[in-house]
Formats: sequence, structure tokens, C-alpha cells
Amino acid sequence: MAAIGFSSISNAPRRAYLTCGLIAAIGHAIRYVLMLPDWLGMHIIAAGAIASFAIGVLAVLLAPRIKCPAEVCFFPALLPMIPGMYAYRTVEALLSCLYYTHGDTFAYYFHQLAYNGLTCVFIVLSMVVGATIPVFLFKKLSFTATR
Repeated sequence: MAAIGFSSISNAPRRAYLTCGLIAAIGHAIRYVLMLPDWLGMHIIAAGAIASFAIGVLAVLLAPRIKCPAEVCFFPALLPMIPGMYAYRTVEALLSCLYYTHGDTFAYYFHQLAYNGLTCVFIVLSMVVGATIPVFLFKKLSFTATR
């Protein structure tokens, strides 16, 4: 549902809404399954990279069907996977570092700031790289979608 909402506010054609929602659901399911402790137990960065690669491949493959560029499909599909809690905890830890300036409390919050901030940055970077690799791998297919 979030991907369909992001599709609508990013001015994508209506014919792309369901494709964006389907791609987002598949990508999020892949990330969820890869992170399950009973299955592979991957870290969110690696699972996000693999899921965004799958989103990119699906976008390149399905874009000619709806006669849109692949970017129209994978940008809204990636947005629900943005790590909001890590970003929120980063800002929270930054404000706590500014408030607690002495001793062990500052060290604790600085550790939280570094961990959550780096995790958030690397999740976003892995998602960007993972989603754009299929566009370059399937260059001929991805640029024929709009012709």
C-alpha cells in the first residue's frame, strides 16, 4: 500500500500503481525472509541489498509491460524499505549526546549514534546500489521500455 501511495505522489501513471505495489511487496517479503533467524538470519544491510536487487530486476522486467521507465517502478517500491527507526534512533541519540555531555552516559549515547547512523547510511546505500545494478546489467531491455 505504501508503494502505491508513493507512486501516486511521485506522479507515476495510474497503470504503474499495481506494478509498483507488487514489486514492493515482493522486495519487502524477500528482505523479511532473509532476515528471519530460523532461515538465514542476515543483517538488514545485506538483506536490503539483495531485496533491492530483486526490486530492480523486477522493475526492469515489468517496465516494458506498462510502457514506463524502470525507475518509475523501483523508486516507489524502495521507499517503504527506508530505515525509519534507525534514522529516528540516530537523531534521538544525537540529541541525548548533546544533553548528557559527561561520562558513561555520553559514551553510551555516542555508541548508539554511531551504530544507528552507520546502519541507516549503509542500508540506504545498499538499496541504491542494489536497485541500480539491474538497470545497467539489462541496459538494452531497460531503455526499450519507453520506445
